[in-house]
Amino acid sequence: MKVNPPTPNRHTKARDFALRQLAQTGPFIEGNLCQFKRPGCSTPGWHLTFKQKGRTRTVYVPMDLVAELKTWTRSYKTLKKTIRQVTRHSLALIKSHVANRRAANRSRALTHP
Repeated sequence: MKVNPPTPNRHTKARDFALRQLAQTGPFIEGNLCQFKRPGCSTPGWHLTFKQKGRTRTVYVPMDLVAELKTWTRSYKTLKKTIRQVTRHSLALIKSHVANRRAANRSRALTHP
């Protein structure tokens, strides 16, 4: 059975655009940056909190890395959003392929009794 490449439609174009965005993603890290009150200090401390093997882990973040880690965590959130877009458009392509095949089979059955 010959398989034709999918014809470009809005889902293909949107998925390709999202994949190009993924390629441009810079450094990222999973987790949330959380402030905490340090005893005896006027400036807060920072922790990176994330899940590892189903358990919550926390890592102390030095003050000179806080700004950079904020960028990394934002990049991770954008990355997750983009991955969901790629998945949504890929699923739409699968569903439209199945619908198109069924329609082609129905039209073939109608023209060849």
